[in-house]
Amino acid sequence: MTTVAAPPAYAGSARPAVLAAVFVCAACGLVYELALVALGSYLIGDTVGQASIVLGVMVFAMGVGALAAKPLQARAVVAFAAVELTLALLGGLSVLGLYAAFAWLNLYAPALVATAFVLGLLIGAEIPLLMVLLQRIRAQPAGSAVADLFAADYVGALLGGLTFPFLLIPLFGQLRGALVVGAVNALAGVLLVGVVFRRDLGIRARATVGTAAIVVGALLAGAYLVAEDFEVTARQQLYRDPVVYAEHSRYQEIVLTRAVSTVSGGADIRLYLNGDLQFSSVDEYRYHEALVHPALAGRRDRVLVLGGGDGLALREVLRYPDVTAVTLVELDPAVVALARDDTTLRELNGDAFGDPRVRVVLADAFTWLRSAPPGAFDAVIVDMPDPDQTSTAKLYSVEFYGLVRAVLAPHGRMAVQAGSPYFAQRAYWCVEASIREAGYATRPYHVDVPSFGDWGFLLASASASASASDGAGSRPPLLVPADAPPLRFLHPQVLRAAEVFAPDRGRVPVAASTLLEPRVLDYTRQGWRDY
Repeated sequence: MTTVAAPPAYAGSARPAVLAAVFVCAACGLVYELALVALGSYLIGDTVGQASIVLGVMVFAMGVGALAAKPLQARAVVAFAAVELTLALLGGLSVLGLYAAFAWLNLYAPALVATAFVLGLLIGAEIPLLMVLLQRIRAQPAGSAVADLFAADYVGALLGGLTFPFLLIPLFGQLRGALVVGAVNALAGVLLVGVVFRRDLGIRARATVGTAAIVVGALLAGAYLVAEDFEVTARQQLYRDPVVYAEHSRYQEIVLTRAVSTVSGGADIRLYLNGDLQFSSVDEYRYHEALVHPALAGRRDRVLVLGGGDGLALREVLRYPDVTAVTLVELDPAVVALARDDTTLRELNGDAFGDPRVRVVLADAFTWLRSAPPGAFDAVIVDMPDPDQTSTAKLYSVEFYGLVRAVLAPHGRMAVQAGSPYFAQRAYWCVEASIREAGYATRPYHVDVPSFGDWGFLLASASASASASDGAGSRPPLLVPADAPPLRFLHPQVLRAAEVFAPDRGRVPVAASTLLEPRVLDYTRQGWRDY
C-alpha cells in the first residue's frame, strides 16, 4: 500500500505573507517601468514615444511570461525564487545598462526594447506562480484567489508609482534608485521562499537559492558603490568638454561644461538641459541680444521673461534703466539656484538675480499665465527649451500664446526663440503659424549663432489682427532701440538682413501646434529632424 505524504502545514501568517510579496513585487515592477520611461525622456526626449514603447513591449511580454510560467508551476517555489532573483538583478541594473548602451554603444533603442521585453517576461511569470503558492496554503475558489491577488498587485503598483518620483529619485537618483528597488525585490522574494515555503525546498534547493541570493545581493551592492563613478564617466562620454557641474533636478538633467575656446582662447562655458545645449559663453550674446532688444523697442516699464532661468536674457533686459520691474517665471528652481550661486554663471549674467527690480516666480509658465493679471506687461520674452518633447510642446501651442496675449498691454510686443529655420524648417514655421493662430501679427527673423548655427526668432504684436496668410497684419517693425546700450552684435543692418530668408528656407505651409495636436520636434544628438 502506497502512502501519500500530506502537504506541509503553513503558519497562519503564510497567506498574508504571500499577499505582501505580491504587493512589494508589483511596486518594484512598476518602478522598473517608470525608470525606463524616465531615462528615455532624459536621454531622447519624446516622453510619449518612450512611454508607448516601454509600456507596450512590457505588457506584451507580461502575457508571454504568464504563458511561459505554466510548465514551472509544478516547482512553483523554486521557480518563483529564480524569477524574483533574476528580475531583481536585471531590473536593478537596467538603468545602468541602458545608460552605458546610450553613452558608448549608440544602441539605446534596441537595448530598450530588449530590456523592456525581458523585464516584462519575468513580471508576467510572477502572478501565475504566486497564485499556485497562494492556493497551496489554502485552496479557495479561483475568483476569490484572483481578487485577493490582483487587489494586492494593484495597490502595490500605486505605491511604486508614488515612490518613484517622490522618494527614490530625490534620495537616490535614477541609477541608484533602480538598484535599491532591485535589492528590495530580491529581499521580498527570498524572504517569502526562505521563511514561508522553506519546508517545500530540499537541502540542495535551499543551498542554491541561498547562494543565488548572495550573488545577486553582492552584484547589486557592488553596482551601488560604483554607480556615482560610472555616471560621471558615462556622462563625460556624452559631452565633448569636461563636465564641471551635473545635477538631476526634479525636472531635468542639468550639466555645465568648461573648456578653452578655440576662437577666443578664453573659457567656453556651456549649459545643457537634458542633453540639449542652452548656450555657449563664447557667443551667447548673439542669441540673447537678438532675442531681447527688438522686443524692447517701445514701452518697456514692465517686462515678463518666461523661461531663461540662466539669467542671460534677464541681463539684457536689465541694461535699460527705464525698466522698472521684471518678472521671470522659471519651472526648475535648480536652474535658478545654479545661475544665482555659481561664480562663473553669476559673472556671465551680470548677477541679474541680485537686481532689486527682478521678481522670480518658480512655477510652470502655462499654469502661471492662467491667473496672471491681464495687460500687465509691456514686453514678453519667451526663452523656453525647444519643443522636442510633449512636456515642452505645450509652451509652443496656440493656447499658450493666447495666454501670453492676455497679459500683454495693448501696445505690447512678444519675442520668441523658435529654433532653427535651417535645421528644422517646418518646426520653425510651425511656431510662427501657432503665434499667428493666436491672433498676433508676426515678424520672422534669424541670425547666426555659431554654437547653434542659423537660429530663428519671432517678434509679435497683438495690436492688430494677423488675418493675412503671411502673418503680416500690422507687423511690428524689427528695430534696435534708439537708446539701446552698447551691443556687441546687434545692429540695424544686421536686423535688416535677419528678415531675409533664402528661398529654400522660407515660409512653408504647416499646421499650428495645439494642446491636443502638439507638433513635437524630433531632436537627437546626431541632428535635427522636423516633426
